[in-house]
Amino acid sequence: MLATFKDLSIKQHLLLGISIFTVMFFVALRLGAKDVDIADVFFALFTDQKNEAVLVLRDIRIPREVGAVFVGAGMSVAGAIMQGMTRNPLADPGLLGLSAGAYLTLSLSVIFIPSASMLLTLVICFIGAALGALLVFGLTMAKKQPSVFRMVLAGASISTLLYAVSDGLGIYFNRSKDIASWTAGGLIGTQWTQLWTIAPFIILGIVVAMLFAKQLTVLSLNEDVAIGLGQHVTRTKIILFIIVIILSGAAVALVGNMTFLGLMVPHIVRGIIGHDYRYILPFSALYGAIFMLFADTLGRTLNAPFETPVAAIIAIIGLPFFLIIVRRGGQGL
Repeated sequence: MLATFKDLSIKQHLLLGISIFTVMFFVALRLGAKDVDIADVFFALFTDQKNEAVLVLRDIRIPREVGAVFVGAGMSVAGAIMQGMTRNPLADPGLLGLSAGAYLTLSLSVIFIPSASMLLTLVICFIGAALGALLVFGLTMAKKQPSVFRMVLAGASISTLLYAVSDGLGIYFNRSKDIASWTAGGLIGTQWTQLWTIAPFIILGIVVAMLFAKQLTVLSLNEDVAIGLGQHVTRTKIILFIIVIILSGAAVALVGNMTFLGLMVPHIVRGIIGHDYRYILPFSALYGAIFMLFADTLGRTLNAPFETPVAAIIAIIGLPFFLIIVRRGGQGL
């Protein structure tokens, strides 16, 4: 099956991806605790007609699935950038401290600034993602010969510590229930006002990342080659690092902790498309959105009318994927 996909042209891959995305988006809107007719989905998207099902779609389900699209795209592109920039096949915002750092500062925001606007919350998550990443990279680079697995171990250690501090603060200040609303990594209650704040940052991050796709391709192969070709490696890394912080922080601000999504999707895309980041980044965004729509739909339908946390579904799928990559020595699919 994978070999068949590899034989397709880029245009065919794009048409296939857009087709899968369109079908998955409509399926996600139709299925849930309250199933709706496909006609109601059409009315909600393309007309001014109003009925109970249409109102449910417009006010609850559509913003939720649009949020899933942005989170899936943002986290997948962030993971792809991290894997290319660090040449670490196990890199993922949730595994290398970014999500945990953003979650810690988000918890502090809930405790000490409960009335914070979405924009302020977003900025706070950016700061936390940066701090989490700096801790992990600082701990890793303390050794003269940093390795892929040392970086992952450092990320796991720092993430565990930051999550523990977040939970401890929640218990101490009696705000653990409020903080826990983000812990499951769900899209429940996503509102249009939140999306209007977060979406521009994710779109900007993805667009800027694509502008640096060529440099990232060279950087992912060999840093010395990049320098020899006249690239400003340090400047490129700083810009890419800022993009990863923006994408990861925005995702955490909306859905909370999310691990393995940024690991899986780039590997799958790379196995199908190849190693050119001019294609890896846009296809990671596309298939990350599809995967997030699928996971959220599964979470809403597995035990309807109750919800299974989407973060748990992604972790159940992602952990075996992670172990396979480790067993293969980071070679991917």
